[in-house]
Amino acid sequence: MNIIPFPDRAEWPALLARPVQSTQQIEAAVAPILAQVCAEGDAALIALAKKFDGIGLTVSQLVVSQNELDAAESQLSDELKAAIGQAYQNIRLFHERQKQPIEKIETMPGVLCWRKSVGIEKVGLYIPGGTAPLFSTVLMLGIPAQLAGCREVVLCTPSNHPAIYYAAKLVGITKVFRIGGAQAIAAMAYGTESVPRVYKIFGPGNQYVTAAKMLIAKEGIAIDMPAGPSEVAIYADDSAIPAFVAADLLSQAEHGADSQVLLVSTSKRLVTMVNLVLPTQLSKLPRRDLAAKALANSKAILVENETDAIDLLNAYAAEHLILSVENAETVAEKIVNAGSIFLGNYTPESAGDYASGTNHTLPTNGFARAYSGVSLDSFVKKITIQHITPEGLKALGPVVEAMAEAESLDAHKRAVSLRLANLTEVNPV
Repeated sequence: MNIIPFPDRAEWPALLARPVQSTQQIEAAVAPILAQVCAEGDAALIALAKKFDGIGLTVSQLVVSQNELDAAESQLSDELKAAIGQAYQNIRLFHERQKQPIEKIETMPGVLCWRKSVGIEKVGLYIPGGTAPLFSTVLMLGIPAQLAGCREVVLCTPSNHPAIYYAAKLVGITKVFRIGGAQAIAAMAYGTESVPRVYKIFGPGNQYVTAAKMLIAKEGIAIDMPAGPSEVAIYADDSAIPAFVAADLLSQAEHGADSQVLLVSTSKRLVTMVNLVLPTQLSKLPRRDLAAKALANSKAILVENETDAIDLLNAYAAEHLILSVENAETVAEKIVNAGSIFLGNYTPESAGDYASGTNHTLPTNGFARAYSGVSLDSFVKKITIQHITPEGLKALGPVVEAMAEAESLDAHKRAVSLRLANLTEVNPV
């Protein structure tokens, strides 16, 4: 890794910048794809699959049949099915506990306010194809959708991996389509003859998929968050185990050449040791070429003290943040910008990626400053409800009248005044 010793704070923004392409360049390539799918529907999906992936599909082949979903189970080992089952249980348990009971609040006598959660009726899930079959993401998105009670869940993926189909069936998804890239986002946003239109789209992807999501968001289709190339930051001190740190760096680097890994430390010895073990671990990886390209964009930053480390990490706002330090839980309390935090030497980031229970669909590229990761709340709308009794209106009405009058909104005031007059048996004309 490229070691940056004790950089001045003025240098931090440049050091922490993500290696991304020009947004304008990407959007210029994606916008015509969205327009084509919007105008031509299934025909566009077939043409784009041929153009970008060299795949010849018919309209019927866009849809993954129920027979294919059913057959997936027999194509997986018992060991993998057991692992997926355990992950399903852990993720479901964690997300199920996010449900909140309805609580009616009496803000003043006779004035009741509460809110209810309603599942978003139609949601779309995108699962990338690329070089890894991300069936774990099917669980991460499908389980909260299932718990939220979403009426229609659509899944688009270019992958034919049976584990994706098995996971989809496990979470109750029956509408699966062989569509990838920006065109998949367009299909779910606009609807085609085969693909239903949805109200909100979820799922990670490359910079083109992310650009497609951002563009359709401008048109009123909700998205989970900007979720681009994966990234990890690790804060490690002398209590960290160098081999573990190196393994965690590589677990993110192997996602792809555009991934970024960042090591922050107060210990030169620790950084040196990590750099020594990285090549050995890298050489054993089947995806070492991809990981090596990601490492070329990586940095190890030495800082003077813990305060600098925390400030730098909050400025970076990592998707995944590993705290391999002696006082990890105390440090975690000072972190305000991160997608998900992993504490101590025995909490690898990959546990959260697969099966600990937390969600791995997280904000990247610094969006953790303002976005949360996917949760049960991502799949529901919160609708507020209020009920005011006659006695409550007597108490609240004058407050509303005074505020409406001050804002020169006389119709607002009159809507209250008429009711108050009615309560005192005066003709409310």
